[in-house]
Amino acid sequence: MALAPAPVPAGVRVTEVRTRAERTAFVNLPFRLYADDAAWVPPLRGEVHALLTPGRNPWFEHATAAFLIARRGTRVTGRISAQVDRLVQAMPVDQGGGSDVGHWGMFEAEDPETAAALIAAAEDWLRRRGVRQAMGPFSLSVWDEPGLLVDGHDHPPTVMMGHHLPAYESYLTAAGYTGVKDLYCYELDITEDLPPLIQRIITSGERNGRITVRKVDRRRFAEEAAIILGILNDAWSDNWGYVPLTDAEIAHAGKKLKPVVFEDLIMIAEVEGEPVAFMMTLPDLNELTADLNGRLFPFGFAKLLWRLRKPRVRTMRVPLMGVVKRMQATRLASQLAFMMIEYIRRASVANYGATRSEIGWILEDNQGMRSIAHALKTRINKTYRIYQRSI
Repeated sequence: MALAPAPVPAGVRVTEVRTRAERTAFVNLPFRLYADDAAWVPPLRGEVHALLTPGRNPWFEHATAAFLIARRGTRVTGRISAQVDRLVQAMPVDQGGGSDVGHWGMFEAEDPETAAALIAAAEDWLRRRGVRQAMGPFSLSVWDEPGLLVDGHDHPPTVMMGHHLPAYESYLTAAGYTGVKDLYCYELDITEDLPPLIQRIITSGERNGRITVRKVDRRRFAEEAAIILGILNDAWSDNWGYVPLTDAEIAHAGKKLKPVVFEDLIMIAEVEGEPVAFMMTLPDLNELTADLNGRLFPFGFAKLLWRLRKPRVRTMRVPLMGVVKRMQATRLASQLAFMMIEYIRRASVANYGATRSEIGWILEDNQGMRSIAHALKTRINKTYRIYQRSI
C-alpha cells in the first residue's frame, strides 16, 4: 500500500537543479560537509559533472533523473537525485527490479530536517512517474556507487566506492526505509602467502594442461574488453541488482578505464582455449588523487599523469570478477579464481608496492564469492546497504 507523502519541514526549501550555478553547488556541497572528515577522498569534480550530464553519460539513454538541492535561506544544506531507469524496471522483481521501482542517490544532508525534506521531494518526483517502490542510494546506478556506508567509516574508501557521514543511516530509518541488501568489501593482507591449501590448489591447476591463465593484452584492448564483458554478462546475469551494460556504456567505460588498465593486474582464465573467467584489479586511484582537492587543472592533471606512469599504491581494489554461469559452484571455478588471485597478488606486491587488497563489493547472498573471500582469510572492512520503502 502506498504511503502518504512525508511533510516538508519548515524552513527547508527543495528545488530542482536548473542552472550551471546550481549544478556547481550540487557537485561542490560534499567538499564542505566532509571538510573535517579524514577518511573522505575528494572526487574529481569534472568526473561528477560528467556523471550528471546527458550526452556525457550514456546511462541517460535509458534513464531519466532529477537533481535536487535543499536550502535554508541562501545556504545549500543538502542534495539528492531521483531517477527512473527503464532497464531496472525491466528486471525481475526478485532481482531488485519491477515496473514500479525507482531509485534515488547522491544523498548528502547537513541535518535531519534537510534529510527529511530531500527524501520527501525525491519520493514526490518518483511518485509522479508511477514509482511505488523507492530504493537507494544508487549514485546513479549499480555500476557507479551503490549503497550507503553503514560500517567502516574510520578509513578511506577505495576507488569507485562511496563514503558517507555516519548520521545518514538514522536519517533513512527515520524516513521509514529498511535495508533490503548489504554489499560487503573484504580486506586482505597481500604481503603474506595464501593459505597452504589454496597454494596446493593453485599448483594443481598449473599442472593441468587444459588451463591457461593469462594477462590481458593492452594492444588488443577492444577485443579483450569484449571477452571480459561477455563473461561478466553471463556470470552476473542472475545477481540481485544486475543491469546489463549497453553498447554505449561499454564503450564509455572502456574509454575511461583504458588509462588505468595495467596488463599484469587483469587476468583471463581459459579452459581448453575458451575464456571462462576473469579478474580485474585496479590500483587505488584515490591514493593518487586525494591531494588534488577534486581539481585536475591547472596542475592536477600533470601530477596524475606522472603518477599513473608507474603507480605506487598501498591498496589494490578488485571491483570485478566472474566465472561463466555453467561453471559456477564447481571446484574448477574456485581453482581458476585462486590462480588469478595469486598471480595478481604477486604482481601487486612486486610491481606496485601494494600491501593490501580490497575485494568487493560482494552481495551478502553471493555465497560463491563469499566462500572464496573467507578461504583467503579476509575480513569484512566496509558494509554498504541498499534501502527500500513503499511510497
